[in-house]
Amino acid sequence: MSNLSYLFSNAEVKDDAVIKLMNDKLVIYKRPKSSHWQCRFKLANGKWHSASTNTEVIEQAKIQAVSIYETAQIKINVGLSLTTKTFKQVALDELINMRSQLNAGVAKRAYRDYEFAINKYLIPFFGKYEIKDITKELVADFEQWRSSEMGKVPKASTKLNHSSAYNRVINLARERGYIVGNHTVPLLDSKGEKSIARPAFTDEEVRDLLGYLETWQKTSYTEHTLKMRILCSAYIKFLLHTGVRHGTEALRVRWKNLQWHWVGHKKYLRVWVSGKTGPRYLIAKREVIEVLEGLIKWQRLDYKNLNSVIEAKLDKLVFVLPDNTQLSNMENIFRNLMIRSHLRTDQSGRNRTLYSLRHTYATQALARGIDIHTLARQMGTSVGMIEKHYSKLTPMLKADELG
Repeated sequence: MSNLSYLFSNAEVKDDAVIKLMNDKLVIYKRPKSSHWQCRFKLANGKWHSASTNTEVIEQAKIQAVSIYETAQIKINVGLSLTTKTFKQVALDELINMRSQLNAGVAKRAYRDYEFAINKYLIPFFGKYEIKDITKELVADFEQWRSSEMGKVPKASTKLNHSSAYNRVINLARERGYIVGNHTVPLLDSKGEKSIARPAFTDEEVRDLLGYLETWQKTSYTEHTLKMRILCSAYIKFLLHTGVRHGTEALRVRWKNLQWHWVGHKKYLRVWVSGKTGPRYLIAKREVIEVLEGLIKWQRLDYKNLNSVIEAKLDKLVFVLPDNTQLSNMENIFRNLMIRSHLRTDQSGRNRTLYSLRHTYATQALARGIDIHTLARQMGTSVGMIEKHYSKLTPMLKADELG
């Protein structure tokens, strides 16, 4: 019997009841003076982990509890902490630590510079992100944004100050258990080191990846896992065929952000996105239309096709489960796919992430002859960033023409 198939076995449940699920691995209950159902389960270290299902309805609470449990198991398996904090939450605590030492006269003189860096640059950019979600790509975006804010490339001494302030926040997060195991949080560049090529997929690997998605879905061990994998599969195809940023741009896309763009008698799908570099329109590849048509049917939207959804200007998020829940662990689900498909690392041994799909888009676009100015506008970045990370690839991509 699957995890979800026996959730509704109890016809009537009292508010003070304690309900056991999944062979007693999972318990749901209500706290005194709380209308919402809670869930708890024991971790491998013997400690209990508790969370709210955020619902008063027992049937929904059971489904949500199983989802919380399965998400926790995924995090544990990949070495992530179950307790997370945003960068801003940890940074504010570190500011208090430094201020108390400054007031006591035992702090380093540099602490004042660290305070300025955290308040002026680090919190405004990284603040809303959970520590575990900071990636190399996000750090690269920060460095571009910082140069734009300062109106110049920062001096080496400024980079060092910002890097030191950032490290204090990350170190505090690790001390408090918000970063666990061997999970690595990328650091800021303090010396202006040379960039290295970003991990992407070859054309053959893209075919292998897309071909494996159906098998990956069929091997789901619960109904909820299947739903997560179906949504993640659609998300992967969207990233691969648009080049948008994972999370900050793609997860915010709503159906009303989609429009048809006509050039003569040809119709193209235009997508409005907004991220760290501001809002922009981009043109999606035709494969995205099929992905979105599939989501409309899967989510059981009350519309015949994509055209009718666009006409209705539906104000709902695109990448959600049929119950309108948005997944917060898409990167973890993708990591599972990479491991199972044997595509986790590139030829240089670097781990692939959802951002690798954006890099693949850029590499393929350059191979098709798209000029870097058009590509920069499409991807919401600067020509300088395209040249920095991809210019080394262009001679190899144009070997037939150059040889």
